[in-house]
Amino acid sequence: MAEVTASAGTFGHREHVHLTWLAVRRVGMPAAIALVSDGIQRTARYAGVPQKYHSTVSQAWVELVAHHAAEHELQDFAAFAERNPALLDKRLLTRFYRSATLASAQARTSWVEPDLAPFPWMARNR
Repeated sequence: MAEVTASAGTFGHREHVHLTWLAVRRVGMPAAIALVSDGIQRTARYAGVPQKYHSTVSQAWVELVAHHAAEHELQDFAAFAERNPALLDKRLLTRFYRSATLASAQARTSWVEPDLAPFPWMARNR
């Protein structure tokens, strides 16, 4: 967290992606899902807004970042972000999910598969 916020001063979407990228690189995708999700849940509880945590959104972002990190093993986040600009668009998940799906109680509390288009790695496995 300190590494990400040291240069930013704020904690917006880019910083979330940066933190996720660091987690994926350091502990791998499955463990990063738990690490990032737990961190977001703790932060939301501390801020008094535990309802802001969203299980599907959290996992989807970790999986997207992990997919792109595996394709381009870049050692520098700025280079990674430049190579993957779509990840800096916080509306990226709307390519894969309907709004109603993400707004559902099920998606907020557990994993829900994309319902508009498969993630890139899912499409390759078909």
